Amino acid sequence: MTDPLRTLVLPPLGSLPLSRADSDRDGDSRTTEDFLDTLWASPDTLVLPLARGKAPVEGSALRLVPPRDVQRPELVVYLGRVNEGATDAGRRVVLAVFAEEEPAIAPVDQWLGLRDIAASLDARDTGLFVEAAAIANWHATHTHCPRCGAVTDVRVAGWVRQCPEDDSEHYPRTDAAIIVSVIDDDDRLLLGSAVAWPEDRFSTLAGFVEPGESLEAAVIREVGEESGIEVQSPQYLGSQPWPFPASLMLGFTARAVTTDAVPDLEEMRSLRWFTREQLFAEVRDGKIAVAGGVSIARALIERWYGGPLDEEPSEGRP
Repeated sequence: MTDPLRTLVLPPLGSLPLSRADSDRDGDSRTTEDFLDTLWASPDTLVLPLARGKAPVEGSALRLVPPRDVQRPELVVYLGRVNEGATDAGRRVVLAVFAEEEPAIAPVDQWLGLRDIAASLDARDTGLFVEAAAIANWHATHTHCPRCGAVTDVRVAGWVRQCPEDDSEHYPRTDAAIIVSVIDDDDRLLLGSAVAWPEDRFSTLAGFVEPGESLEAAVIREVGEESGIEVQSPQYLGSQPWPFPASLMLGFTARAVTTDAVPDLEEMRSLRWFTREQLFAEVRDGKIAVAGGVSIARALIERWYGGPLDEEPSEGRP
């Protein structure tokens, strides 16, 4: 099956690191009777072990193992089939969730988190790791029926939890969150330091979309709540999953109508306007740190900056 991400027209931010994938989730196969048992018995199946958000890594690739090399845990989930043209094309991949890293699969120091290794993984492994982390996080936090409190049963190859008491079905959730580069009429960028971060760490403003709220309204509200700044004309730039634990980050840029930034002191400790020259110099000199390379925040910052932050700004940049 052709990967649809290869044929669609990408938004302005392009293909973001955690949005890459090279597998077909193959949702139609999930309802096949005894599907996971069949996959586990097949020598062609690949197993992605996961423990506490970490997976075994060899060099710059996930260590996918045959079922015979893994003791089947209680929770397994079908992740899909590898696309043509990728490594192990056509093979099906199953997630196996363990309570702790298994030394029999790989030494403990070779188990790494998604944020540790994502920048080095290819599209196939990135997509599988993001999918695995997200679905595992959902299972870990949704073990009981929200209606009656009964322990739910795993169904549909790991993609549904069903209550044995009232037969209600519960599906994986994704929390929509906006993240926005706020730019003023002098082409400066607004960055904030959150209360929960070290004082020298700065990033773009972000927040969750509330029930009954549009994405554009969330941009305006969140910026106003965190900084006191009024913005207009939010423009969508792109999105990527952020499975820590269950977010979809929707990137925007917006024009500041006012510039008097006042942090709310509940979420934001401080706020600053940066020119390109100021941002480059302070990052270079270690005075501040900004979002890492796999985050959509970094992509938003570098889109405004006009290139990588380790390159000195020039007049040719926007």
